[in-house]
Amino acid sequence: MLVSCWSPKGGSGTTVVAGVLALLAARSSASGALIVDVVGDVPAALGVAEPAGPGVLDWLDATTDVGDDALPRLEVDVGRRLRLLARGGRDVSGGAGGVRRAEALAAALVADSRPVIADCGTADRSPGRELASGATLSLAVLRPCYLALRRALAAPLRPDGVVLVTEPGRALQGRDVEDVLGVPVWAEVPLDPAVARAVDAGLLAARLPRPAERALDRALNAVPR
Repeated sequence: MLVSCWSPKGGSGTTVVAGVLALLAARSSASGALIVDVVGDVPAALGVAEPAGPGVLDWLDATTDVGDDALPRLEVDVGRRLRLLARGGRDVSGGAGGVRRAEALAAALVADSRPVIADCGTADRSPGRELASGATLSLAVLRPCYLALRRALAAPLRPDGVVLVTEPGRALQGRDVEDVLGVPVWAEVPLDPAVARAVDAGLLAARLPRPAERALDRALNAVPR
């Protein structure tokens, strides 16, 4: 199972949503879970040290034909039965070879026996684009914002569903997002200052904010296996 989290517009909370989903998946799965970070923000959001070795972008940019069996050797343990496939230090080629490698990565992650959550960022380039399009479930993380909906409509990807980060005072509601995008809202996560405080203190993994945990746990349980 591969669940990709992405947003057509930065600053929507994609990394935090992906991190909470991964922690919940690790807690509920006998085999633990894997989070894949193609943006570079997951270690900071989870409050763990930045991995020093190569990561997923290095595997994608390998000049030799490095197989899928090399991916587990790039993972690091971040505790709570969760492993991290970090970004690494290279940029990925946008050419045909880079796209093929990214598509192969998506296929390998879908076939993984563990739940895999990918933070794809804005998914406007490889490998986030391929991970989002090749996932078991592709989730767009949005605020109920007119500008975000415009970006989502213009995006080259169509999500399977939406995680809506709700804010008080917004005119747009979940049903408006569903009507505009034609996909269901899988979860509504209230904008909660406790989430920002947990991330700033490096305590997101240790102290999941309850509203986000409840909303995203329901969404995770509805993912097709």
